[in-house]
Amino acid sequence: MPKPSEQPRQHESHPEETEEELREHQAMPEEPYSDRSVNQNESTIMNKVVQVKQEPIESDEEEDEQREQLEQRKRQAEQQQELLFRQQALLLEQQRIHQLRNYQASMEAAGIPVSYSGHRPLSRAQSSPASATFPISVQEPPSKPQFTTGLVYDTLMLKHHCTCGNTNSHPEHAGRIQSIWSRLQETGLRSKCECIRGRKASLEELQVVHSEQHALLYGTNPLNRQKLDSKKLLGSVTPMFVMLPCGGLGVDSDTIWNEIHSSSAARLAVGCVIELVFKVATKELKNGFAVVRPPGHHAEESTPMGFCYFNSVAIATKLLQQRLNVSKILIVDWDVHHGNGTQQAFYSDPNVLYISLHRYDDGNFFPGSGAPDEVGTGAGIGFNLNMAWTGGLDPPMGDAEYLTAFRTVVMPIANEFSPDMVLVSSGFDAVEGHPAPLGGYKVSAKCFGYLTKQLMGLAGGRVVLALEGGHDLTAICDASEACVSALLGNELEPFTQEVLQQRPNPNAVRSIENVIEIQSKYWKSLQRFSSTVGYSLIEAQKCDKEEADTVTAMASLSMGVKQGSNAEKRPDDEPMEEEPPM
Repeated sequence: MPKPSEQPRQHESHPEETEEELREHQAMPEEPYSDRSVNQNESTIMNKVVQVKQEPIESDEEEDEQREQLEQRKRQAEQQQELLFRQQALLLEQQRIHQLRNYQASMEAAGIPVSYSGHRPLSRAQSSPASATFPISVQEPPSKPQFTTGLVYDTLMLKHHCTCGNTNSHPEHAGRIQSIWSRLQETGLRSKCECIRGRKASLEELQVVHSEQHALLYGTNPLNRQKLDSKKLLGSVTPMFVMLPCGGLGVDSDTIWNEIHSSSAARLAVGCVIELVFKVATKELKNGFAVVRPPGHHAEESTPMGFCYFNSVAIATKLLQQRLNVSKILIVDWDVHHGNGTQQAFYSDPNVLYISLHRYDDGNFFPGSGAPDEVGTGAGIGFNLNMAWTGGLDPPMGDAEYLTAFRTVVMPIANEFSPDMVLVSSGFDAVEGHPAPLGGYKVSAKCFGYLTKQLMGLAGGRVVLALEGGHDLTAICDASEACVSALLGNELEPFTQEVLQQRPNPNAVRSIENVIEIQSKYWKSLQRFSSTVGYSLIEAQKCDKEEADTVTAMASLSMGVKQGSNAEKRPDDEPMEEEPPM
């Protein structure tokens, strides 16, 4: 029991409390209800238990009665101790909530609003005695997921931000995924999906694509990094980072690095994609959309770049091959920038077909890779396809151009490849609203919903989209809404007649024809579409209908000729009918 002059002891920290919470807790004023009163009550109770009057034993009945009274007092003491334990748990939970509110206030002061509605990454277990006494509700996942569209998201990814605190100077910021998640909730789409729990990817999982040194450098924080073998890190990691104009730290001129939070956020983004992809591959979920950051498709084996540290889609693909023996995987990358990291990871793999639609401009648009003649190497020749747009923004590519590329190149080859699983590096920076340096194209958000719907016709509908780039908040929210709606099987908003009648611009036609000429050596299905590249969607549909009618007419004519031939032969070939016996 503490002496009156002693300070009340501090409670032990919960293992899930972060360093920020502990620091805030130490700075907190004492609550009205302190542990001192708890200890005093405990002492009083224990004294009651110990100070049992010892009477001389006169008979067995009296002895039994005394034993029963003693046991009853013990039970009462245990009940009171249980009550005290619950009160202590209540106090700890109140303190934890106070800490989280302080953390929320500090984040909002830094320009990063935080919401814990329905999602508490730093929560006490639901089995906690105090958990039922608070208004904060936690939706526990059902024992068996519904067979529907899956979503994955985690607020820990919001902590990856530049130490300068100015999100305006960094297009890849926490508000991107927070806005998308809020939009999905506001529109009611989130409630129709199965929200799954993400996790951090292990260092071993990262190394299926990245080198060991890369995984250690960017997958660990400074505290853990000090414990690693210095030989693995090949010396100090300080030269790997640069000072940015904003005053923060980065791995290159535009890719920020936060020594405390970036490694955890990057590994969590990978782990979220892995979890969702595996649940779809094993048919626990129908399809899915991963609302994750930082993006990944630029990250190469040993090089972070373009806001990317670990290639989430590439890692998930490798693990599908290794753990589930998935035979053929299609990766479609419709981010406006070429996915150089993904191309590098599968350039010689004939079991992974990588198709990228990106602004190329003869190598003058970031990252400069993704030329049409980059088709793979060794056994992987023909399994790397770059739908490289050339011609700048005169005019910018839009719905007509992307729909034509899907009609004449992407879907014919995808159907011929016949994948067992489809992963999409779903960057939305081709959506209208992005300035020229970040894209400059004019594709509508609804168009990406239609592209998603077309991909759902492959691999038995096993399609997973993982967020990559896209920095205009309205654009990426609209596009995410359209894609999730398509994944759910909802009816999509129709295109206007103007879009249906619009022919692709001349630069787009030349770009598509160039790709068809190169790739037709490897894919027979491209030949029949080479003559209709310049058609509008309505003209192409009319052409397809006429072709189908011609095929049907030819088939009918063939059948008619065959039947006529059989009719002419019948009189000679058939025996005469015999008269029935009398």
